[in-house]
Amino acid sequence: MAEMSRRAATFADVGMIHRELMELIDSMPYYGDTFKAHEKARLDRTFLRTLITIDPWHVMILELDGKPGGFLISGPECGTVFQFWSCIFPAFRKSSLGMYGMRAFVEHFDNHRFHKASTFVRPENKVALALLRRYGYEQVALLENHIFGEDYCVLERKFTKAIEGYDHGM
Repeated sequence: MAEMSRRAATFADVGMIHRELMELIDSMPYYGDTFKAHEKARLDRTFLRTLITIDPWHVMILELDGKPGGFLISGPECGTVFQFWSCIFPAFRKSSLGMYGMRAFVEHFDNHRFHKASTFVRPENKVALALLRRYGYEQVALLENHIFGEDYCVLERKFTKAIEGYDHGM
């Protein structure tokens, strides 16, 4: 049986993560060209290194038998941990690494620092919506014409916040 694991990213992972993230953004049928260009410019190597500096777990590497098979990218956002992107590499998409990654993300970040996790998903992305709902996320809003004129669902999962104050990143 394949062994799944997770680890925090290192600066040595940035090139691989950036390459896979750019390919993912390009391949997504749910987003328009303006959004794709914006995301590719925003999520550059400096952005990824900054997230790793804030907390290396904000770029969580998912592994199958010790080989990188995907990642989740997140960041602190006013007391919330915002899930920017998640990706399972094409060669690993028939595995259960995506489900493992969602459990790993929730287990790691429901750590009393954040009151919830949130993310945006295009309404047409039925697979992502189903996966998020399976792991306790609820749709709390539909933002019409929100980002470059496209609709987005806001999904959130409540966490147990027990530490006073908020995580402000750096």
